[in-house]
Amino acid sequence: MHSYKNNRSKYSYFLLIFVALKIGLNLLAISNFGFQRDELLHLTLGDHLDWGFKEVPPFIAVLAKITTTVLGNSVFAARIFSTLFSGLIIWFTGQIVIELGGKKFAITLACLALIFSPAFEASGYLFQPVVFDQLWWVLAVYLLIRYMNTSLPVYVYLLGVVIGIGLLTKYTMGFFAIALILGLLATKQRKLLWNKHILFAALIALLIFLPNLVWQFRHHLPVVTHMKTLRSQQLDYIKPGDFIKQELLVNGIALFIWLIGFGFLLFSARLRKFQFMAFAFVLIFTFLLAMKGKEYYLFGAFPMLFAAGGFGYERWMKSKGYVLRTVIILFFTLPNLLLLPLALPIFSLDQTMATFKFLHIAPKWEDQKEHWLSQDYADMLGWDELTEKVAKAYNSLTPEQQKHTQIYADNYGEAGAIHHIGKQYHLPDVASLNSSFTLWTPDSLNARYIIYVDDDGGKNVQKFKSFIDSCIKIGEIEFPYAREKGTGIYLLVNPKPEVNQVYMKELAQKRLE
Repeated sequence: MHSYKNNRSKYSYFLLIFVALKIGLNLLAISNFGFQRDELLHLTLGDHLDWGFKEVPPFIAVLAKITTTVLGNSVFAARIFSTLFSGLIIWFTGQIVIELGGKKFAITLACLALIFSPAFEASGYLFQPVVFDQLWWVLAVYLLIRYMNTSLPVYVYLLGVVIGIGLLTKYTMGFFAIALILGLLATKQRKLLWNKHILFAALIALLIFLPNLVWQFRHHLPVVTHMKTLRSQQLDYIKPGDFIKQELLVNGIALFIWLIGFGFLLFSARLRKFQFMAFAFVLIFTFLLAMKGKEYYLFGAFPMLFAAGGFGYERWMKSKGYVLRTVIILFFTLPNLLLLPLALPIFSLDQTMATFKFLHIAPKWEDQKEHWLSQDYADMLGWDELTEKVAKAYNSLTPEQQKHTQIYADNYGEAGAIHHIGKQYHLPDVASLNSSFTLWTPDSLNARYIIYVDDDGGKNVQKFKSFIDSCIKIGEIEFPYAREKGTGIYLLVNPKPEVNQVYMKELAQKRLE
């Protein structure tokens, strides 16, 4: 036992090298390109703390509040938590390797595969729930394995806490927890489930999650409406074949590490005790395939397979020399290293676009069209320009006129930019009928001057033209690579009561959804 503890300590120190590498890569890219659309929404949630929101549970909003209060409003500040949690994912993946019985080579292979996987590069630096969700999945597996290896009940109770916090981060944690339970039931390890500690842990998870559950029912279950909207606008376009193809491609060359890990979990006598992880992966994969889930919903399940894959290769190469081991590590690292700028913005925009073109990679956006830039990158462009032009419109008014001015934006990205970036311009808060903004948007839109941000290039504002004295175009987003290119900014003067009636009717409907 003493030797086991010493080995754990030795390997943990070694593991810190990879944690530092992951954090260092994120820091290299942390301030490039500007805020991403979803980040602006999540930062806004932090200024309207509650037990739930239309799209997400409250965990991301709490982090946003801490970020803006302690660190400020910069892009760098917004991504600090994502960067730290990315490092923790590497840490606990390495710890899973150690619990499986892996040593330095297994740790190196698993951690480098994870660090340079395009999937985890792309999802691990933005201020979005996905990176935090991934950590809870990895941590849940680690705690379950620690309980199996030590029989100490404390790990079960910690597992209950992690599942509860995970449910307050992203509801997918619930599906993964069920997959883990069913995976255990399918193996001899099912006996772990028949004790009071598991029951108490489940109760802890439920108590932590309960406030959000109550919030959902009090607000007419907006998660259901959100999923219906998501399905109609995005998920229905995802074909089962595309989902399978994406899951095979998202980790690049590291595919051959997690596939080997999956095989070892299924068939290796050395990992028979942990076979439940393979069954859990099959279950969550099948569920997301049937539900037409996005490819990143599954990302949190890959680290445990990387850990098993590292162990598997180490077993195969137990008697092989350092040269061959180094070749294997380079073989599973260098190809993904070439793809790094496509997933993590370590280069300038021009250099990044040149890389996409050089590699002949044209990512498909949600519009199902191919572009020479990823959608995440395009969603980071144009927000400063938008906010600056809205401020220009606002400052073109006299102080007296500004007292009677409201700002309205069509979508949550625009509204989030005006709210968050607009703080430096001292803009009034923005109204919007999109996303969670309906929870706090003003009850009426009845000012004498309305600065209208139209995400359809002027088409949406047309419906109000007969109800206003004048409509003056202030400008539009001109940045050529921004996904919001063409979004217009208009000044509506003296809107009639009909404008407010349309707004209030739609708001009443949205608040019931």
